[in-house]
Amino acid sequence: MFILIATVMIVVIGIIVGAGLVYTGKKFYVPVDEREAAVRECLPGNNCGACGYAGCDAMAAAIVAGDAPVNGCPVGGAPCAEKIGGIMGQDAEVLERQVAFVRCKGTCENTKKQGNYVGVTDCRAAALGGVNVGECDYGCMGLGSCVNVCPQHAISLVDGVAVVDPRKCVACGLCVKACPKGLIELIPESKHVVVQCRNKDKGPLVKKVCSAGCIGCSMCVKQCAFDAIHMEGALAKVTYENCTQCGKCAEKCPAKVITRPAGVKEG
Repeated sequence: MFILIATVMIVVIGIIVGAGLVYTGKKFYVPVDEREAAVRECLPGNNCGACGYAGCDAMAAAIVAGDAPVNGCPVGGAPCAEKIGGIMGQDAEVLERQVAFVRCKGTCENTKKQGNYVGVTDCRAAALGGVNVGECDYGCMGLGSCVNVCPQHAISLVDGVAVVDPRKCVACGLCVKACPKGLIELIPESKHVVVQCRNKDKGPLVKKVCSAGCIGCSMCVKQCAFDAIHMEGALAKVTYENCTQCGKCAEKCPAKVITRPAGVKEG
């Protein structure tokens, strides 16, 4: 008899709890836009944060809410934007694919190390500790922070300097954030004219620490007829919106620091 009573009580409690859950679910139900799931399905799922949102779920919600553009995912590129545009009923503006580029030519041939570094093999940790591996204060430390964060394995260390393989790069921007020297930037894939240096010192000081650094001579600026290259202090900087890829600046650069990244398409 006791067992029967206990069983009935459990069943009654179960019914009450179940009814409560159903009522609560209906009471606090939040309608979900089916487009959000469809948009999320189109996103690559890297959850890299390159779009400015916490992950692909947040990005999908922002697109559906109208807070983010349909082409806001740099990793998915044009194919992803086209699919999302179809879901949202919007035309996706085609954005040119970008690739990461390391603005440093400080290889072992062009510069020297200050000594044999023994410590954590992470550029950020070394920089926080006030350690600079090479003689150039602006150059690549070569400890691989960018290599470690790249989900596509598109970065490797070659002769002491980080090098990006444009064919693997998806422009997620994680390497840009990881570099404590600010050496890595995203550039349009078709743009092959780049200043491969970030040293802001004047010519004699640059040459003292690196034979391949920008000496601030302004020869590149004088050669450009399209206002596409300027001096930021003693350092040349390309404005890609104006650059026609004529290559005259690279031809006249005495330091040969204006170069074309290997694997980047010609314009």
